[in-house]
This record gives sequence, structure tokens and C-alpha cells, in this order.
Amino acid sequence: MMIENYIVTILVSLGVGSILVLVALVKLVRTNIHATMFWNEIVLENITNFVMDQSKEQRILNTVSYNAVKGNPESVLECIDKYCSKSEWAMNVGDEKGLILDKIVQETDPSVVLELGTYCGYSAVRIARLLKPKARLLTIEFNPEFVPIAKEIIEIAGVNDKVTILEGHSEDIIPQLKKKYEVEKLDFVFLDHWKERYAPDTILLEECGLLRKGSVLLADNIIYPGAPEFIKYIRNNKRFECTNYPSHLEYMKVDDSMEKAVYLGPDSE
Repeated sequence: MMIENYIVTILVSLGVGSILVLVALVKLVRTNIHATMFWNEIVLENITNFVMDQSKEQRILNTVSYNAVKGNPESVLECIDKYCSKSEWAMNVGDEKGLILDKIVQETDPSVVLELGTYCGYSAVRIARLLKPKARLLTIEFNPEFVPIAKEIIEIAGVNDKVTILEGHSEDIIPQLKKKYEVEKLDFVFLDHWKERYAPDTILLEECGLLRKGSVLLADNIIYPGAPEFIKYIRNNKRFECTNYPSHLEYMKVDDSMEKAVYLGPDSE
């Protein structure tokens, strides 16, 4: 009887311990952004990919294909925002920061736009829908799995006549923009790719003579995951006039911000 009681005590302890660990994990995921991202991007996404035998990006395309009104960019954006806020988190600029992006695109009224980081095409659709006739958007994406998905979403939105996706690495494509893609100067640049590439790609844009006086750069995710080298470079550089726009990480109540940098020209030292 003593042995049985001992075994029961152990089993109860293990059960209580497991529940406490589970509660602690849930609390950690809800309160720690790093734990939340690990849970969303590594655990949940991989489990869902395995069960459904398709990627998250394919599921985003599916929800757009089934639910969006073809030729209506607002409908496409709404579908993606709804899916990513209620079903699966994804690294789009999102609806809240999207309003900041809209405002700056409208203020800049660009003819030639460069986006670094296409992903599923959300921000390309968001930008392209605001462009004037004959304006164009070149968007660079290095992941070959994302490119066909982005192309289809952009086509469903009806803005494919204004958007060209360039597949490859930004450091390889930027030096080709003038000769290969006939870009004289860029009016607006949206940085939303690898954060460690923000600073070197900004420098590369300068070195390649792609920025004019008044060119506007807008960078996402300044707080999370952060782009400290980029911020250090532009804020300590007299060639740029900077403005910060506080906001929240896409589809979450986590502090984030966007940084606008207006290029004042090479002689503004």
C-alpha cells in the first residue's frame, strides 16, 4: 500500500508539474515577443505546414484566391490582414503601419519606386494602388518560393501593370538598376527586407547614384527586430533628414516604428 501511495504521489506531482510548465509556457508566449515569434514562426508554422502539406505563404495565397474580389487591391489587402491577424501571423507591413506607408507614398507622389523585400506582395499592392498612371514599382525578392506567390497576389489585385518583381539579392540587383532596368533616379524606397541589409543597401543606393535630392526612404521594423546600424547611419548623416513614426508590430500589440529619411543630396555635409 505504501508503494502504491508513493507511485500515486509521483504521478500526481508529474501531472501538476506538467500543468505548471504548460501555464508558464503560455504566459511566456503571451508576454515575451521573442517567445511569441518562436512559437508562431518555428513551432506553429512548421506543424501546420506538415499537417497541411503547404507553406504559410501558399495558405495566404489561397485565402486571397478564394475570398478577394479580383481587380480590387483593397479587397486583397483586407483578406490578407484578416487572415494574418486571426489565423497565422505573417511579416507583412500590416494594416496599422500600412496607413503610415500610404501617407508617405501619397505625400511623395513617386514616379519610380523601389521596394526591398517583396514577400507575398502585400506592400507592393499597397504601394501600387496609390501610384499615378505610368508610375512603376520595382520590388526585389531573394526567396524563389515567394516570387510566384507574390506575382499571383499582385495579379489578383490588378496592379501587375505597375509592378515588376526582380528575383535575387539586393546587393546584386541595385547596381544593375540604371543600365538593366533603366532607372535614372528613385523617388521612393521602401526597406522591408533583412534588417542587417538596411544600412549597406542605403549606402549602395548612394554609391550607385540612384538617390536624388528629395528621394524618400521609409524603413520598417525599426524597433522589432530592429535596424540599429541603419538608424545610426542615417541619423548621424547630414545628407538625411529623419522622422520617426511610432507604431506597433504587424498584427500585434508590440511597440515598433518606421523611419523616414529624406535624402538632401551629396553636398549636404
